[in-house]
Amino acid sequence: MPRETGQAKAARLKKIIATLHKAYPDAHCELNCSNPLELLIATSLSAQCTDKRVNLVTA
Repeated sequence: MPRETGQAKAARLKKIIATLHKAYPDAHCELNCSNPLELLIATSLSAQCTDKRVNLVTA
């Protein structure tokens, strides 16, 4: 199977993003964070408990 070109990959990505935006127009992250480190920690914690609990702990 030949490798996908950069242009083909970009076109495929645009199509995927458009499909996701159409399917989930109001999508947003349930985790509250103000910087990348908080997002990393919140994401790690969310594997162990609910997003609601993570937001309480990281607030």
